Amino acid sequence: MKKILKKARVIDPASNVDEIRDVLVVDGCIAAVEKSIDISGAEVLDLSGLVLTSGLIDMHVHFREPGYEYKEDIETGSRSAAAGGFTSVACMPNTAPPVDNAAMVEYIKARASKSGIVRVHPVGCVSKGREGREMAEMGDMAEAGAVAFSDDGSPVYDGSLMRKALQYASMFDRVIINHCEEPGLFEGGQINEGYVSTLMGLAGIPASCEEIMVARDIILSRDTGARVHLTHISTKGSVELIRRAKAEGIKVTCDVTPHHLILTQEAVLGYNTNAKMNPPLRTEEDIEALVEGLKDGTIDAIATDHAPHSRDEKDVEFDKAAFGIVGLETALGLVITHIVGRHRLSLSEAIRKMTANPAKILGIDAGRLAAGKPADITVMDIDTEWIVDKNRFLSKGRNTPFHGWKLRGRAVMTMVGGRIVYEVPDTHLFPHVKF
Repeated sequence: MKKILKKARVIDPASNVDEIRDVLVVDGCIAAVEKSIDISGAEVLDLSGLVLTSGLIDMHVHFREPGYEYKEDIETGSRSAAAGGFTSVACMPNTAPPVDNAAMVEYIKARASKSGIVRVHPVGCVSKGREGREMAEMGDMAEAGAVAFSDDGSPVYDGSLMRKALQYASMFDRVIINHCEEPGLFEGGQINEGYVSTLMGLAGIPASCEEIMVARDIILSRDTGARVHLTHISTKGSVELIRRAKAEGIKVTCDVTPHHLILTQEAVLGYNTNAKMNPPLRTEEDIEALVEGLKDGTIDAIATDHAPHSRDEKDVEFDKAAFGIVGLETALGLVITHIVGRHRLSLSEAIRKMTANPAKILGIDAGRLAAGKPADITVMDIDTEWIVDKNRFLSKGRNTPFHGWKLRGRAVMTMVGGRIVYEVPDTHLFPHVKF
């Protein structure tokens, strides 16, 4: 089966391409990316006025399966990802049971093969049971297909365990992804420590809670020579520490979420549990530092930390509400509207941090439009305006602080392995496609 995707603005930061081109897809792979392609017997999709990129990659999602399927499962999570323009996702292992052995990695892959419509990459636990006491069998999990290791939802708080894990993971060329949180400073915390936490009478989570763990992991990476990835960083101090570490040649990478780039701690006023997340929303000063970190390359990737919860887990007293928000279906629109649209980052650089960079960190064969690569493709309309409606999400989760927001830009078609797995409903851009 041959398809020609014609006349799109092709943006491929990995190849330094940003111009009108045609893309030829043959048998699920990219066969050519050229200024003009015309061959007989091919299906032609005219994408004039649209942007075409390699499929977006989210290196931090929670699909909740197994154990918490009432929140999300691999099928609904992957549909949500496709609707957001994501073709590859890395699933965190804080499930029940946790993904701490090869059999569980194989289970995730089997479920994704049966129910998923995007590429689902399992992340294995660093410690057995995510208990932070004994290192999990990372070698077996790497062989089974784990792309990285993390105890996300919790930090790897024991420095000795983290040091050993870094050394061990480096033997398999896998990265440790750490949720940076000093447990003693986090305990009981609800929101960012500051004026708003005092005003609302809620226990605060200080910036130092994150920054102490960031500093520790940087030092351990320096001492071991192993790669470490620090996820969903949220403070100015974290950016400064990582920037300095990179200047010294330490093998540290990091990501930031769209919500930490856009929302401040004031979003929780009125006890809005849909703005309760971990790490918490911070200050305008922190946002400016995060944006600057994106611009100068300190921050490598944008990831959603997609964390669906049931209504019963959010529609409760603030201190009892679960941390986290859904993010797959709003991420691209938020980035285009509030980061690219405000000239804080070029569209090409934003795409790089959602494609080529996460692919490189995870070591997966994605993030580039080149002959022979899988035809994982995102087509987006960067000019269309739309209203976020949580009731139309394909995710089971409705826990978003962005309901009702007007955004500009969204994915209109998502292709995985040459197969169209999502098309924006009611657009009639591709009338022959049935989703």
